[in-house]
Amino acid sequence: MKAAPFEYHAPASVTETLELLGRYADDVKVLAGGQSLIPMMALRLARFDHLVDLNRVPSLRYIREQDGMLRIGAMTTQACIAGSRSIARAAPLITRATSLIGHFQIRNRGTIGGSLAHADGAAEYPAAALTLDAMFEVTSSNGARLVPAGDFFVSAFTTAVQPNEILSAVHIPAADGRTGFAVEEMARRRGDFALVGAMCAVGLDAQRRVERAAITFFGVGGVPVRGHGAEQAIIGQAAAQVDGTEIGQLAVADLDPAADVHASGRYRSRVARALAVQVVERALEEAVNEEGSQSRGSQ
Repeated sequence: MKAAPFEYHAPASVTETLELLGRYADDVKVLAGGQSLIPMMALRLARFDHLVDLNRVPSLRYIREQDGMLRIGAMTTQACIAGSRSIARAAPLITRATSLIGHFQIRNRGTIGGSLAHADGAAEYPAAALTLDAMFEVTSSNGARLVPAGDFFVSAFTTAVQPNEILSAVHIPAADGRTGFAVEEMARRRGDFALVGAMCAVGLDAQRRVERAAITFFGVGGVPVRGHGAEQAIIGQAAAQVDGTEIGQLAVADLDPAADVHASGRYRSRVARALAVQVVERALEEAVNEEGSQSRGSQ
């Protein structure tokens, strides 16, 4: 099949983009990387009269680190992120998650903003953003606002971005101190969306006790889900004394995984528990290891 007819717009600035969104608010779609949107258009699962392509807006493509915060422009490609030393150092979980996204052809065109705004519950970037307590910079003609990751993902394929707004950047606290990160996923084939995935980020104090912890699941529902019960249980414990099996059980206690043609909810719950144990143990090991920071950026 071919896409339904539409009018194509290629603005050169954020201002021009927002003007177009205001003008065609009733039937307009923003194109970022297009790795999900274009197939949907070809199958006519998505139809609209106007397409606004952000690929010619250079101000949305950047990587900056300042004042303990990593800022990534929404149109920064996944391939650029994969090769960024700044991201590998300041947000290694993003680098590791990127390596699991599709194949290199997908990453050459796909963008971080496109993935986040598409908000697929099985995608890696939304889960990584939630794990890292990222903030989303959302811009309209009235200015920019910041939306916490926990409030950004409303439901499957639905975010807090309004029709007159665009996602312009993601802000991620840079890793500091004794920290560790891990991501694991189960997929039918390399490059497929995850049937189940888990991520973990931990921070230790000077006595190697857990002072910060985040455990997130993806592929279990419409949006990524934090394991808050497990996070609270692990905080304050000495890293060497954390029982990964117990934490894994706590992490999935409140999960109600979705079932589809690929996997049952029961299967996803079992896999989620196993993956939670793995990512917690690996993240703690990295945080404890004084040489761990030298290996960041690798899978």
